Amino acid sequence: MTDHAGVAEHLPPFLAAIDLPQSSSASDILSANELAYTGALFVTVTPEKIDGVLSLLKDTIGRSDVYLDVSTSSSTQDIVDLLDGGAAKVFVASGQVPALQEVPNLDSRRIVYHPTVSADEAEDQLSGTGFGLYLHNVQDVEAVGSILKAMGKTRPAVYVSKQGMAEAEAVKLRTLDAVPIVGSHQLTVAPEPTKNAIRVASLLLAKTKSDRADGLFTTLVTDERGIALGLVYSNEESVAESLRSGRGVYWSRKRGLWRKGDTSGDWQELVRIETDCDDDCLRFVVRQQGSGFCHLLTATCFGEYRGLSKLQKTLQSRKRSAPEGSYTARLFDDSKMLNAKIMEEASELCEASSKDEIAAEAADVLYFALTKATAAGVTLEDIERNLDGKSVKVKRRKGDAKGPFAEKFGVATNGTSSHTNGVSTTNGAPTKDEVREAESQPKSKADSAGLNGDGRIQMRRYVTKDEAPETIREALKRPSQRSTDKIMAIVRPIINDVREQGDKALLSYTHKFEKATSLTSPVLKAPFPESLMQLPPETIEAIDISFENIRKFHAAQREEKPLEVETMPGVVCSRFVRPIERVGLYVPGGTAVLPSTALMLGVPAMVAGCKTIVLASPPRADGRLTPEIVYVAHKVGAESIVLAGGAQAVAAMAHGTESVSKVDKILGPGNQFVTAAKMLVSNDTTAQVSIDMPAGPSEVLVIADKTALPAFVASDLLSQAEHGVDSQVVCIAVDLSEQQVRAIEDELHAQATALPRVDMVRGAISHSVMLVTRTLDEALELSNAYAPEHLILQVADSIAVRERIMNAGSVFCGPWTPESVGDYSAGVNHSLPTYGYAKQYSGVNLGSYVKHITSSHLTAEGLKNVGGAVMQWAKVEELEAHRRAVEIRLKWMEENKGRSLDG
Repeated sequence: MTDHAGVAEHLPPFLAAIDLPQSSSASDILSANELAYTGALFVTVTPEKIDGVLSLLKDTIGRSDVYLDVSTSSSTQDIVDLLDGGAAKVFVASGQVPALQEVPNLDSRRIVYHPTVSADEAEDQLSGTGFGLYLHNVQDVEAVGSILKAMGKTRPAVYVSKQGMAEAEAVKLRTLDAVPIVGSHQLTVAPEPTKNAIRVASLLLAKTKSDRADGLFTTLVTDERGIALGLVYSNEESVAESLRSGRGVYWSRKRGLWRKGDTSGDWQELVRIETDCDDDCLRFVVRQQGSGFCHLLTATCFGEYRGLSKLQKTLQSRKRSAPEGSYTARLFDDSKMLNAKIMEEASELCEASSKDEIAAEAADVLYFALTKATAAGVTLEDIERNLDGKSVKVKRRKGDAKGPFAEKFGVATNGTSSHTNGVSTTNGAPTKDEVREAESQPKSKADSAGLNGDGRIQMRRYVTKDEAPETIREALKRPSQRSTDKIMAIVRPIINDVREQGDKALLSYTHKFEKATSLTSPVLKAPFPESLMQLPPETIEAIDISFENIRKFHAAQREEKPLEVETMPGVVCSRFVRPIERVGLYVPGGTAVLPSTALMLGVPAMVAGCKTIVLASPPRADGRLTPEIVYVAHKVGAESIVLAGGAQAVAAMAHGTESVSKVDKILGPGNQFVTAAKMLVSNDTTAQVSIDMPAGPSEVLVIADKTALPAFVASDLLSQAEHGVDSQVVCIAVDLSEQQVRAIEDELHAQATALPRVDMVRGAISHSVMLVTRTLDEALELSNAYAPEHLILQVADSIAVRERIMNAGSVFCGPWTPESVGDYSAGVNHSLPTYGYAKQYSGVNLGSYVKHITSSHLTAEGLKNVGGAVMQWAKVEELEAHRRAVEIRLKWMEENKGRSLDG
């Protein structure tokens, strides 16, 4: 920790305490004028809110500071993550301080101490630390003044809350140089005082003083980059009106209230209002609209923009009006050409040596980088907000150059890998987007994934007769196949950590990734408490119906008696079944909890007679599992549930830990990290574990002819697309007209926009395709080559067509068989091969939980009949001991005629 004791700082006029609903985004919160333009936000953090708070921090960087009360958090790592995510300061309890003081690079000014002792004792504890002080729920604001006076001029920043704080009390605290914490519901931008409300303008201007005879405040107007647009004046009335209207409103010495731009159209959208360090000047941060701020129609009252700001304006103008075919238009339209120019200029910058050369080449790099940003709708303000976010990072990356560049410039990386935010990165590290997709995180609202040029959710369409075969093969490539090596590089160190450190590593990953920081054990052992299985009767009924159907279908797969064949007189060969003794069943969580998978994996294990059944599923942030999973685990007789997900859960079951039983086989689907972990442990001889199949992100292929209803086709495609952004859906339209294909696309867009997981769907649609073929034969050929996890036949005479299917995990025939019945209740298993492995693997079935043992039994006559052939084979392969094992027995028979041996 870096100490800054006694260092002055610029504080917000108030903190607005908000309750963070799960559905609210930063845009929703900051759309309220009371919160948008001044002050900062204050959020009390609980374990279940951590993900929402991290999202809020990401979205408010550069827009509003966020202060967090983390005094109830049990995890230092969570607190560091929140600071790393952009929290301005965290309010902590005394018990949290020692661990935070050990965190390197942590600025002590970002810690606010919430004492449970007297003010005098708190002052002693704060001395020399640089921490701020939080006076929580004070009884008397006047008494705060005495406390602050006693602390002297070099006292730390002080934040004060009080139940039912009145405007006068909040203003009083501001005049005492303390920051009031007030409920956001109390704040108002109304110009006149109202009962129980606190005016934002009053708090903002509580300490502001004017050195002018007319009492006006000198006001500097800047853009978001801090470039001065002009100098004006303000007073309480104009500030209040500006806050109310969200516009730049000032005070004219001649005309009074001045809504700048009302007549010219050159108005300003308000971003922030701030005071300077001496509280005698205001700064309005605005987004200028129209021609510019100055009445001379220039960008600023000091002339036109210069440097990067001028370049940005020029590029934005050229993007709108560049003649078709011009060099500028090509830069905006041809991403490959633009990328090539960026790499070219970056290379020339690396080779530059003199001051002039470096300045010139750096300017070229900035030009083309800003062109790429402008083409994508990214502004300098966006880039600077990103830089601001990086500036508050606590955790520092090692900064090693990536493989190809390190090699090119002779930089030694020692082959080491580093861990950044819980993700291992190596020379072949995945990009952030690849990691997000592998985790199946939904696309942001701003991401255009899955949208066509008209903003519609639409798959790419190919008419196969117009495309080369290699184009179709590339279009059908699974998204996850593009980054397999990089995903493996993330997963390996996680597996190694769990193998070497056991429960400690497993709990650490669960605390980090699932935010379940209250967990002290990574396992829930049977018998499971009734309190963890409380479910509505209708849910229990649905589970019980599905349980019985799955049980019936898998029980029918039993081999009732051993196979026995006499291959020649006296030679009997047999094969019999035994259950795999210990099985580990992975039940996905994350973006969607899938208790149905617990049924699909657990019921066959029970039917097969596996002695030890271990489930693994990621817990919620409060450390608990969904009650459906616990209820299913109880019904199938599971020994335990591992409270972890991802590669760490797979590693724990494969190798075993102090608390987790080692298993002999791991079954179940998951995202790319889970699939990679399963493949790695199955190839590790020290683990001695097998897997069912590489079952990764979900996929479906629908073959639809003219008999198919567009609404049915679209619903089947979307039922898999909503699983995750790394899912892929394919529709093969057989001899459909443009109008018929468009009908399916229209249905898909309409249904998708009505789904709660639409942002997940868009991610999947972005790498999904519609293929239009002339014949059913061509469609079947493409389907068999793709080998889908789920194949839906919405065609005439679907049962007859099914006979021509060679490769698929599970087939759904006819208009009344949506894939979702197979997911839940029909009886077939929904744990199926993906990635095209349906060419080699079956889906999970009873055979997945058993092993076949063969047996041979020969009589003396049998050995005489087959012995000659065996000895000849041994002679051919020069394995003398093999030959003698038969010869000795035949010789004994010859020498002991009339005697027999039991067996």
